Amino acid sequence: MTQNILPQEIIRKKRDGFELDQTEITAFIKGITDSTVTEGQISALAMAVFFQGMSRDEAVSLTLNMRDSGDVLNWSDLNGPVLDKHSTGGVGDNVSLMLAPAVAACGGFVPMISGRGLGHTGGTLDKLETIPGYTTAPDNELFRKVTKEIGCAIIGQTANLAPADKRFYGVRDVTATVESVPLITASILSKKLAAGLGGLVLDVKCGNGAFMSDVAKAQELANSLVQVANGAGLPSSTLITDMNASLASAAGNVVEVHNCIDFLTGRHVDSRLWDVTVALGAEMLVSGELAKSAKEGAGMMEQAFTSGTAAEKFAQMISALGGPSDLNDKPEKYLEAAPVVRSVFASTEGAITAVDTRAIGMGVVALGGGRVRAADAVDPAVGYTELAMPGDFVDSERPIGIVHARNDDQADHAASVLLDAYNLGSARDVQDTPVIIEKISA
Repeated sequence: MTQNILPQEIIRKKRDGFELDQTEITAFIKGITDSTVTEGQISALAMAVFFQGMSRDEAVSLTLNMRDSGDVLNWSDLNGPVLDKHSTGGVGDNVSLMLAPAVAACGGFVPMISGRGLGHTGGTLDKLETIPGYTTAPDNELFRKVTKEIGCAIIGQTANLAPADKRFYGVRDVTATVESVPLITASILSKKLAAGLGGLVLDVKCGNGAFMSDVAKAQELANSLVQVANGAGLPSSTLITDMNASLASAAGNVVEVHNCIDFLTGRHVDSRLWDVTVALGAEMLVSGELAKSAKEGAGMMEQAFTSGTAAEKFAQMISALGGPSDLNDKPEKYLEAAPVVRSVFASTEGAITAVDTRAIGMGVVALGGGRVRAADAVDPAVGYTELAMPGDFVDSERPIGIVHARNDDQADHAASVLLDAYNLGSARDVQDTPVIIEKISA
């Protein structure tokens, strides 16, 4: 702790509703990094911020100090913009797997540092780790080589990338302070800034399958992210997207990799997933000055997918990071299959009028395909496929979904979860909710 600045006085000041200055925030984050600040003191400050909030300047200072607590990557040797996106998490959200190679195919560089799933949401790293040989923790030399030569590399957070955030988040996770908007903002952006980005697009999920369940809360977080990112010198924009249904028709790990490969190769493309992936990619291309408008960027993304160049980039990335070179052609050869596969049919026919998306995510967790605690192992093969979407008509021929389970007991439970998660009715009762709800920019 910086001389003469006691952590308890910083906590007291924020507890009483006053704004912390840059020196105080710097001192506290330095104390987190070198362990001179205790977990009890971190907890106390987190709770004070939870109730008192932070100004934009405080949040910018917190973000920059957490960024500077470890390594900051430098990509100045690349001959194009360095871009990324971040999603607040949802069900069936495998966007990163298609988005990174598509943006790379359009001339961007995407050094994407992703995380694991927690609670009802899936994680990009869990999906990639179902691919034999793929390394999510390459050394810095390989990470840079793959990013430079292929244009994209999706890996996990390195030990010395924003280490203060890692310790801060660990305390927040067990003290009921995760939901603080300024702390969420600083946590997300400190890691992205440490990754050396030149542009960032944020996907804030909104709905019953998202952490932000209503539009007002999603708007609050989206505005905070954009304002703080731009205040920290990182050009950004945010899309608020609908999570009142699974984004892909698959939810799980292996099943979402299969879904990704089907998307990239054109074998099957989910419409909700297409809309979000293309829109986010378009914003990334605009932020990197590779497209003059979102419309032009969307056209470039569509071309990357339909021409097969995005699929080629994906295959090259998988191979360069240790995975099989023919994964796109023979996914079933490499990806583990669940022993029990069962179609689930509703007791009556009708149109899907509503979906409890969080319940579907928790159904994957119950199968073993997700985690409640960060240390939990996951079963790669389990999950759901062919999930029905709002407006779909289901009957004795069209199931509401297919369960992939390790055994019959798990399949029975997963089927009951799925049946309970869907409401059926008349087609006229279906609400036409756009998947892209709103764009927020500086």
